[in-house]
Amino acid sequence: MFFSADWRENPTNELENFRIGVAVADKPTGPFKEVSDRPLFDPGYPAIDGNLLQDADGRLYLYFSRCCYKHPVESEVATWAREKGMFNEIEESWIYGVELKPDLSGIIGEPVLILRPPVTNEDPQAEWESRSVTSGEVNRRWTEGSYIFKKGDTYYMMYSANYFGGKNYAVGYATAKQPLGPFVKSANNPVLQKNVEKGGTVTGTGHNSVTYSKDGKQMYCVYHDRTTSTGEERVVFIDKMGVDDKGNLYVEGSTTTPQNMH
Repeated sequence: MFFSADWRENPTNELENFRIGVAVADKPTGPFKEVSDRPLFDPGYPAIDGNLLQDADGRLYLYFSRCCYKHPVESEVATWAREKGMFNEIEESWIYGVELKPDLSGIIGEPVLILRPPVTNEDPQAEWESRSVTSGEVNRRWTEGSYIFKKGDTYYMMYSANYFGGKNYAVGYATAKQPLGPFVKSANNPVLQKNVEKGGTVTGTGHNSVTYSKDGKQMYCVYHDRTTSTGEERVVFIDKMGVDDKGNLYVEGSTTTPQNMH
């Protein structure tokens, strides 16, 4: 089990000192025990949202998010926000990938940048990935909550953008032919987002994972969001998802009514 926690070793008293650890158990329900009193690795910045891919050749890859904390990044939306008098700087979280040692005791090589928020406003992803800033919600842009899977010869990385505590949290995806990229964001993004403007009740859709029906044929997207009835409480949703014959990923949600089981 990969988990994120504040590292006790914190000589500069950082407010966010998250690192990724590993714990093991004899059965899925635990109890789990940490394999070390130290993080799996120390990238020099807070890291969360670890998820694992075992490729067909047996090699292991860890994907994680660098936190926004103390990570101001210049971009056209940052300049825009400064000129508007909204925010002096925009901090960003980025997704990285790195190969793991076969025994999960550490990393091989250095983390590779996989995904980040758009730099220019002409980028087709800029509008939906910048809503936390452009709406005046907060001075941060997120690329986090990654989940990777392989279908055919293509690697699909789902990711979340915008403030996890706000209404604009949404999910997109990118594809690659190698486990560490380069990844290209889909023109169909976002594939999961709020629906209140269309008469729905759901906001804050994000940080998903993927699971399958018992026969392995139906994919499901598991994620959290908020509804008008749950208020600020985040609740777990499960919706059908898939990849069509053109390689486009889709999610059949958000649904708030009973759905037929596969």
